Amino acid sequence: MRPTIKSVAAAAGVSTATVSYVLSGRSGKDGGRSGSGVAPATVLRVQEAALALGYRPNQSARAVRTGRTNLLMLSLTMISDPWALDVSRAVGTAAAQRGITPMILADTDWRVALKRQNADVTFIDAAEEPGDVELLAQAAKLQRLVVFSDSMEPDGFDVVRPVAGASCERAVAHLTSRHDRVACLTAAPRSGNPISIRHRAYIEGLADAGLDYRDDYVERFALDSQSAFDAALRLLQRNDRPTAIYATTDFAAIAAIHAAQSLQLRVPEDVEVLGIGNTTEGEYMVPSLTTVGPEGFFDGVAGFLLDRAENPDEPTQVLEFPWNLIVRDSAPAV
Repeated sequence: MRPTIKSVAAAAGVSTATVSYVLSGRSGKDGGRSGSGVAPATVLRVQEAALALGYRPNQSARAVRTGRTNLLMLSLTMISDPWALDVSRAVGTAAAQRGITPMILADTDWRVALKRQNADVTFIDAAEEPGDVELLAQAAKLQRLVVFSDSMEPDGFDVVRPVAGASCERAVAHLTSRHDRVACLTAAPRSGNPISIRHRAYIEGLADAGLDYRDDYVERFALDSQSAFDAALRLLQRNDRPTAIYATTDFAAIAAIHAAQSLQLRVPEDVEVLGIGNTTEGEYMVPSLTTVGPEGFFDGVAGFLLDRAENPDEPTQVLEFPWNLIVRDSAPAV
């Protein structure tokens, strides 16, 4: 027979109200005595009784009672992307400390998943299809959403905005200051979508340096590392191969370094590589990746998501993270 709050209360010698309070996690916020006056010794006794009996909270019943599921959903377009891994790692670490369970929608369409899952907050890392803004506004009437977007404005949902444009332009200038053959690796655009801010920075950066834009120096990749690797190979096997590559994501830049190494090209001596995202993998690989990105971004987003999960009635806002050029070994300073 499945143990209940009543059986835990009987084993611990306390009331069911005390068990409910302790097992909700609230008693641990201030060392064991909050408004209920639950003593640390009592908290420990309840926890030991619950463990001995194998008690597990009924999450469905708790959701009906409190209006919360204690679930946080992450919709990550490409789970193998080092950026997505850093997001999930930071959220998982922070959530474990606050009694919230993260769920990852790996490579899954959030447009479908929102209809099937009910979480206290859902983070969406890409919303670029026509009609997404309207869909998000409708979904936000029923659940708390946080959307990562260069351009969206809050419409019932929060927006995490990378302030990346100026930093991307500085990144291109970092390469064009000593190279006149600078190529670009960029994600293939979705149908009907305008050119991305990151790709536009490349075009404008070439113009600022007095260099011509060459479409044959732009290779597009699908959202996987193999596609980015193949795109980089096409650039690096040209007779007039570029001496520098500007990649619009860290994972594509990492793939470009691997492609260069497979061709026995040295980075940065034969080709410099620069990415966007400031991921942990890029920082610790050899050579370390020069990149554009925010510092403290992943922990900052994790904290924001958990605050939203616990305080769903807070007004929506734009959370901005200024990005910087971070110079490392793959495209060192002059």
